[in-house]
Amino acid sequence: MERSIHKKQLRRLKIIEGQARGLQRMVAEGAYCVDLITQSTAVKEALSSFEDAVLEGHLNTHVVAQMKSGAHKRAVSEILKVYRLSKRK
Repeated sequence: MERSIHKKQLRRLKIIEGQARGLQRMVAEGAYCVDLITQSTAVKEALSSFEDAVLEGHLNTHVVAQMKSGAHKRAVSEILKVYRLSKRK
């Protein structure tokens, strides 16, 4: 994977980390329940966005390469695995 893509992914994760720390701080300070839920939802949405970006990168690089090299079964297996994981949410 391209180095700039890794930088973007790490940046996203640092933002998510900051959001999670903010949520911890809110709990420690006794923040209002609705505010906690709102912040928690923002963290989940950020993680979901991160997952979407990683999946897009995987499909555009690894899966395409697998299909071109004849590793169709592996590509399909990986896509199905991600699909099944996404249904657990």
